[in-house]
Amino acid sequence: MTTAALPPHPLPPAARKARRRSAALGLLAWAAGIGFCLPALWMLLTSFHSEADAATNPPSVAATLTLDGYRSFFGGAGGPTPWPLLINSLSASVLSTVLVLVLALPAAYPLSIRPVRKWTDVMFFFLSTKMLPVVAGLLPVYLFAKNTGMLDNVWLLVVLYTSMNLPIAVWMMQSFLADVPVSIIEAAQVDGARLPTVLARVVAPVAGPGIAATALICFIFSWNELLFARVLTGVVAQTAPVYLTGFVTSQGLFLAQLCAASVVVSLPVLTAGYAAQDKLVQGLSLGAVK
Repeated sequence: MTTAALPPHPLPPAARKARRRSAALGLLAWAAGIGFCLPALWMLLTSFHSEADAATNPPSVAATLTLDGYRSFFGGAGGPTPWPLLINSLSASVLSTVLVLVLALPAAYPLSIRPVRKWTDVMFFFLSTKMLPVVAGLLPVYLFAKNTGMLDNVWLLVVLYTSMNLPIAVWMMQSFLADVPVSIIEAAQVDGARLPTVLARVVAPVAGPGIAATALICFIFSWNELLFARVLTGVVAQTAPVYLTGFVTSQGLFLAQLCAASVVVSLPVLTAGYAAQDKLVQGLSLGAVK
């Protein structure tokens, strides 16, 4: 003897309302995400168009795809090669990020694990250094670089990027190191480990996600910096963002080449973000839930 299947029990009105609200929020999040990605996707599509198709109004979406923009960017038409500029940007960004981490880790240690007196005032001082407009410090830096012969020098950019990113790095790492258990640090000190050993072998591995997040943000800030690189460099130490401004000339805007160059210049940041995405999410979420 078989029994008929019972009809599904209807959800309560509150549950149906919550499900509709969740679905609406999900659709809104997807729409916002697609909206944020559309400019980058349009830039990628335009980079594969010819200059004539890229300049049409309204834009020609189904235009013939070509690699002429990339060939021109990499000097295929007899133009200058961008490799020295990319190497300058990579050198300045990587070296400054390494220096920031080396300096920020021991600076954040006494502000989090071994708090000093009035450590909140110290943190506010670090943050207050970011309140000065960059333009206000441009002339003194330029005069200093000129008088010391450091104009058009990559090492000057390394020092500047290190000083610019160090306050925000100390601020971020202070919150990350605050989640490191003090017991394991005390255990290492009982075993005879000194401060450099504690920082390198105990604190750094535990706070690895936070350090990775800090490094990625400092790298992005250094890679995208334009104002100081524009004023303080010329030919030898010119960076990739400065090179991108050269596509806007008195002859017009070379849109396809500019999009191709922008895609190539964006690849290192996107690659670093993709490679460290798990560490970035863990680092930025440290301390969010107590």
